[in-house]
Amino acid sequence: MNAPFRPALLAAPRCRLADPGEPGVAARIERYLASTTRATVFHEPRWLNAVSAGTGNRALALVAERGGEMCGYLPLVEAHSPIFGRILASSGFAVGGGILADDAHTARELAAAAEELALRRSASAVELRGGDLPAGRAGWTVSTSSHAGFVAPLAPDDEAQLLAIPRKQRAEVRKGLAHDLTVEIGTAPADRAAHYAVYAQSVRNLGTPVFPRALFDRVIDALDADILTVRAGGVPVASVLSLYHRGSVMPYWGGGTRAARGLRANDRMYFELMRHARARGCTRFDFGRSKTGSGPFHFKRNWGFEPEPLAYAAWAPPGTALRDANPLSPKRARQTALWQKLPLTIANRIGPWIARGLA
Repeated sequence: MNAPFRPALLAAPRCRLADPGEPGVAARIERYLASTTRATVFHEPRWLNAVSAGTGNRALALVAERGGEMCGYLPLVEAHSPIFGRILASSGFAVGGGILADDAHTARELAAAAEELALRRSASAVELRGGDLPAGRAGWTVSTSSHAGFVAPLAPDDEAQLLAIPRKQRAEVRKGLAHDLTVEIGTAPADRAAHYAVYAQSVRNLGTPVFPRALFDRVIDALDADILTVRAGGVPVASVLSLYHRGSVMPYWGGGTRAARGLRANDRMYFELMRHARARGCTRFDFGRSKTGSGPFHFKRNWGFEPEPLAYAAWAPPGTALRDANPLSPKRARQTALWQKLPLTIANRIGPWIARGLA
């Protein structure tokens, strides 16, 4: 009996490791990303290479091919930390990324290739943030309840944008608009310095180490990004580094000083960003992810954004446990409390050394 005919499209894909820092590889990945609406800014080789340059971690790409054509892709950052171990994260230092595949079989093959790569590099885990999940592949833990994303269309003008915000939060925004605050937008050295000063203080107050400043610089240099800073009396009190991608604006790394709350500077900051993004031609506001039930989760809901569950998947070698790098977990509660008490100069000195391994 003759073997059944198997169309080329159903042939097993070949997965190989590639360097997204090579121009030819990056260009090929970019062409593949342009062919799908599911690609995020965190799939871009430019993101991977900026993260690598800014943190010292290695950027990797698993590419799936069938008949000489790309049929799948998995962006990875290999992050090593003396505290949290070595992991492969897709995508590193991102809230999205994950596998992009033309079919479920290719997604599973890329997951298998990631497992093999993790074993070869002595990584303790593979973490996928969104994308196509390796459905039906054993050994993977999938969560759809830990984090949620928040995306909504931008209104056509300022008044409509205010009316789209629920009444109580709208009142907070109006208070921020009434305060004598100035708003600056740019990517110059002064913008970057103001942002890092505010952001570093904000995350120290939350009990988490700040990322290396080089990470922010490399992302701004490589991607469509800018910084919006709110000042009171010339002093920066709130600042956000935002990413722009396919008509969406994402306020990605932002925060405020302790003075920001009374001034409603954070509320002013996000409304001003909506105004700025609309002027740039954006049609969607991506408020990013938040841990379910956290303060930021409820803050975004107060703005009228509806949470959409995010699907994350993780794999660890047999006999080992997944890492716990969540600063809100009971295991980390004491460390978080201690970090909040550190003088800012000390937190800023040792924080980047720790944070570069969090991915």
